[in-house]
Amino acid sequence: MIPVIDHTDSLLPIQDRCRLASVPRSSYYRLHQHRQRLADPVVQEVRQLCTEYPRYGYRRVSKQLQRQGLQVNHKRVLALMHKENLLCRTKRRFVSTTDSRHALPIYPNLARTLQLNGPNELWVADMTYVRLVRGFAYLAVILDAFSRRAIGWAISMHIDTKLSLAALTMALQARSLVPGLVHHSDRGVQYASSDYVALLKSKNITISMSRTGNPYDNAKAESFMKTLRAEEISLNDYETFWDAKQNIDRFIGLVYNNKRLHSALGYQPPVEFEAHYFNNSTLTQQNTVST
Repeated sequence: MIPVIDHTDSLLPIQDRCRLASVPRSSYYRLHQHRQRLADPVVQEVRQLCTEYPRYGYRRVSKQLQRQGLQVNHKRVLALMHKENLLCRTKRRFVSTTDSRHALPIYPNLARTLQLNGPNELWVADMTYVRLVRGFAYLAVILDAFSRRAIGWAISMHIDTKLSLAALTMALQARSLVPGLVHHSDRGVQYASSDYVALLKSKNITISMSRTGNPYDNAKAESFMKTLRAEEISLNDYETFWDAKQNIDRFIGLVYNNKRLHSALGYQPPVEFEAHYFNNSTLTQQNTVST
């Protein structure tokens, strides 16, 4: 109906054009504003980002728009997302996958006092469950605590030491070890097992464990699992184990590590954050040598 009104004699006031077209002025202005929003490049980008990242909040959307060259205030993004019904509601629930009731050796929490200056100083490990249409799968992940980058992960139908070892093996293959590296986890039997501990010790990696029943001791790993659940797992109904594995592999390797903006990293993806760190370190070394 708006095109009819717009093509009516433009010399006539809006009130008269609406009367001739039998359209209330309030409807005209509402639809006209809607058309303007759809034509706004910021609205289009916000819609696209919220489609690609359904769990992004308005602050993270604002930072992504700024990275794309759009100078937009986070308050405007909040208003747009509210008007377009794009604000997400995150479900929060805690399900324990830790069995610390065992007689295996326990190690003190060394991670609490560490001051991190770069990658490969502290690795944090954790596990979670993945609901399938029939049954469950289980995921083990290892993060570099400095860059928040997922460096090793594995998914299995069984929550056992083989699962945690698979994630650790991937991390060892992906990273260059440095003296003093600490591996931190909860006290679960998968991490306290003799095979897992033996592999860590064979690589001269110091072992650290959380206090019993205290998820805050492993907050960075818990935060990653929360993100994974909110932005990938809870949005899908995995038909099979391989369906879950394919989607989770893609999310961790492509989205989380390379594309998702991390607020603790100055709204940079972990891979980009690490690249900037190593570039700056190289420049600092070169400047030191030249002086």
